Amino acid sequence: MRRRQFITLLGGAASLPFAARAQQPVKLPTIGFLGGSTPSTQVQWAAAFLPRLRELGWIEGRNVAIEVRWAQGRAERFAEIAAEFVRLKVDVIVSSGPPVYAAKEATSVIPIVFATVADPLGSGLVASLARPGGNVTGLSLTAPELAGKRLELLREVVPTLRRLAIMANVDYPAAMQELDEVGAATQSLAIEAIPLKIRRAQDIAPAFEALKGRAEALYVVGESLTSTNNFRINTFALTLRLPTTYNNRDRLEAGGLMSFGPNFPSLYRRAAEFVDKILRGAKPADIPVEQPTKFDLAINLITAQALGIDVPPTLLARADEVIE
Repeated sequence: MRRRQFITLLGGAASLPFAARAQQPVKLPTIGFLGGSTPSTQVQWAAAFLPRLRELGWIEGRNVAIEVRWAQGRAERFAEIAAEFVRLKVDVIVSSGPPVYAAKEATSVIPIVFATVADPLGSGLVASLARPGGNVTGLSLTAPELAGKRLELLREVVPTLRRLAIMANVDYPAAMQELDEVGAATQSLAIEAIPLKIRRAQDIAPAFEALKGRAEALYVVGESLTSTNNFRINTFALTLRLPTTYNNRDRLEAGGLMSFGPNFPSLYRRAAEFVDKILRGAKPADIPVEQPTKFDLAINLITAQALGIDVPPTLLARADEVIE
């Protein structure tokens, strides 16, 4: 199956129907792909997953089946989709962020591979990084220094920064942990931290309304809720003329200013390697959790110009990607 076809199916299908599948005399190994956000916000990451699977010998419709579901950023859908995958008796579930916890609650038997999770050890998702010990393993985003690094980079763009708003999903423990890390980093720089705690999409507009005149920049903690509502968040931020910083460059497509964090497509490629091991008989309990090794800095010059910001040439020279 070609990459273009896969991307089309990711964008429009609740599942991947293949006529040939019904004709199979033997059930193909099945991967349940649980996207916590929307196809438009995660398709690039998901599309990095399939080519690596193909390289490893797994071809959709021939020797493996893939069931794709998108939760659209709605937390209640995480558990519903996870339960559906259990009913379908998939052989492995692939997800990232908050939906991983819903999948773990739904099953202690089906292997679960997370492409990205903020703190799998601290949250109790795994017993240890070296030996996860249960049915869950994958790629950790744990790197406490990242929050401080994002703040340092933001200060290079906004050297007069004194008041920083931090938007985070209060119902996601890892997001609240990052909010605390950013808050700690602001103290050492004499910056006032203004928490914007949200639980649902309807909380975003009131949060920005209450923020008027109180902040000079916005730090958005990345997870399913904020990524699904990325365009809305950036629209409000631009209206209030707030520079924004994110954990990945995809958030800049809708008008974010800058991002610094792990290279997400590379993590999804690595997740395919975890799935390959599991489909060939390895147990998640014995597959060590890995941490990111590649980090990217991206800057959106179009947004910078709209905000009247001159990005230092030295920072542009260090960027892995400049959108202009």
